[in-house]
Amino acid sequence: MEGHVNLQLSSKTVGIFEAFYQSIKPIQLLCYQIELLKPGKISAGKTECNFEFPLRARNTKTLYETYHGVFINIQYSMKCEIKRSFLIGTTLSKGTEFIVEYGNSTALTSSASSVSPSAAFIANDLLKPAEMKRVDFDMVSESGNKFGLFKAHGHIDSATCPITKPFTGEIIIDRAEFPIKSVEVQLVRVETTGCSEGYAKDASEIQTIQIGEGNIIKGLPIPIFMIFPRLFSCPTLLTTNFKIEFEVNIVVIFTSDFYKSENLPIRITRF
Repeated sequence: MEGHVNLQLSSKTVGIFEAFYQSIKPIQLLCYQIELLKPGKISAGKTECNFEFPLRARNTKTLYETYHGVFINIQYSMKCEIKRSFLIGTTLSKGTEFIVEYGNSTALTSSASSVSPSAAFIANDLLKPAEMKRVDFDMVSESGNKFGLFKAHGHIDSATCPITKPFTGEIIIDRAEFPIKSVEVQLVRVETTGCSEGYAKDASEIQTIQIGEGNIIKGLPIPIFMIFPRLFSCPTLLTTNFKIEFEVNIVVIFTSDFYKSENLPIRITRF
């Protein structure tokens, strides 16, 4: 059973950070190996081998939640091998990935505290209960530019978002000189990787949800509702070697294909 954090740089940054490109190696979080059966012959029919692994990090490492990104991947997997002596060099093997999520905050905090003070800090930061604080925003454009006279306002219910609950809010189009084609909500990951020689920061789209189509009625409240995708999002993570952060873009697209957007950084938590 193994757990790794795999880091890589985007192609546009390899030239800039070529000096330390080779130094970004996978971070091993856990590694366990046990023998299920002693050498011998397996009888015909179905044979079951029960097993159990402790889900504990190695040394001073901390276990993070499973996450599949573009430049950062946190994955846990297990592999079973059957070594056959009568056919030299042939080994039967089967591997599978399993998902790791934080349990209750008390258990994780106490576990992290027994590992290292820095790990406890990360755990406390990730698992602090979300403070539901409304965040207002305005989207304004004056007449005479590519957007024309445009005004909209709205809010998100909280910039600190539990991953198990929907991201919610509201937007109202007050005025629009040019006709609107679509209103969308975009979830963006911001991944930072690197080491002491330098860091590379890249933003990429996770998902886009359309919440309004056509020339929206002015003054009509449009609800914002988005579910966080499980494998492609995780609690916001800030470590020495990498960072995983998230943002939300509220995008208004005009029929001319020009668009006006509002960027809202958010913090995702487990609880």
